[in-house]
Amino acid sequence: MKFNTMSLSAPILKALEDKKYENATPIQSKAIPAALEHKDILGIAQTGTGKTAAFALPIIEQLHLQEKLGNHKKQIKALILTPTRELAIQIEDNFKDFSKHTKLNNTVIFGGVNQNSQIKTLNRGVDILIATPGRLIDLMNQGFISLKHIEYFVLDEADRMLDMGFVHEVKKLVKIIPQKRQSLFFSATMPKNILELSNTILKNPVKIEVNPVSSTAETIQQFVYMTNKSSKKDLLHYILEDASIEQALLFSKTKHGADKIVKNLKKNNITAAAIHGDKAQNQRQKALINFKSGNIRVLVATDIAARGIDIDQLKYVINYDIPNISETYVHRIGRSGRAGKNGIAISLCEPEENAFLKGIEKLIKKKIPVITNTPFPQTDKPMTAAEKKEFEKEKQRRKQEFFAKRKANKNNNRRR
Repeated sequence: MKFNTMSLSAPILKALEDKKYENATPIQSKAIPAALEHKDILGIAQTGTGKTAAFALPIIEQLHLQEKLGNHKKQIKALILTPTRELAIQIEDNFKDFSKHTKLNNTVIFGGVNQNSQIKTLNRGVDILIATPGRLIDLMNQGFISLKHIEYFVLDEADRMLDMGFVHEVKKLVKIIPQKRQSLFFSATMPKNILELSNTILKNPVKIEVNPVSSTAETIQQFVYMTNKSSKKDLLHYILEDASIEQALLFSKTKHGADKIVKNLKKNNITAAAIHGDKAQNQRQKALINFKSGNIRVLVATDIAARGIDIDQLKYVINYDIPNISETYVHRIGRSGRAGKNGIAISLCEPEENAFLKGIEKLIKKKIPVITNTPFPQTDKPMTAAEKKEFEKEKQRRKQEFFAKRKANKNNNRRR
């Protein structure tokens, strides 16, 4: 479906044209017409399916029409609640782009930074507020924000919101905002607790579920190392001795595992940081900034924490743990090889994960090449003393080569 068939006003279509958006994604095609009919929406969709536009465009359209009819005052009429600073910033950027040819104002508030500039913007008057729960409630308690004029409420990444412990804040806000409103609820998964929460927010919603992606970009080369659980740590260090892997986003299945991986990498003089739900927001943002700027070589993330992370020029994704949900693998490696650029996905597979690997290959309809030239093959047979000695010798040689190259690169950068 094309955007110009969706009853969107000329200023919004112009903004979409500026971004070279012509055809709507599946979730946009289903959600936008329903939202324009003032229906509540229950959306099940992963990050990267275009769901921000699915709720942003109809909200901007309806507020823009109010503005044209002269029924518009500078009050917060739309609230978009999202769990993290990273997501909030991305959503605000989208609202800014889509509404730039209208007279609507939007802003974003989040914790971990001084509140003064946020208060000044709020005092000037905004139509659309994108917020994280903690800072929103804090500024409400201080009397800087009123939600009594809310007409549109969006809860984005609901499952992650609960994973990060925001359930009480969400329930409190739902009681505060007007009952007469349009609500749009989005979550990547729909377990029982998320469904129960949606029932307290939505009224006769239209349910929209986007089929998970099942193919990987041709620009991404995929490889797998078959190894043992006890050898994964050493295998990872072996892989990272390749100096061409300047940066990598590495996935761990647990928060504790992510912290453990970072600890082991640092012991081997590999700069790394973890990003997961137990980390404070300022810690996650700091890790992300350091990774984007090149100060950190490996960013270790859990799947939920990685939602909303959009890193340009990312070439390497490493699956330390093979996901048990095949679609998750597709989403993970899709963070590399974007916009036609090349990407490389490396997976470390232990015996218990062999079945997960087969499921992934069945989904993507291709065999993932196995790297066989490794000192840590998937076998119960340990290396001999001679093999281990030879490996350590090669390991030291590669490490010296890596640090010499990095030092040379730094010196070249200084000269420039």
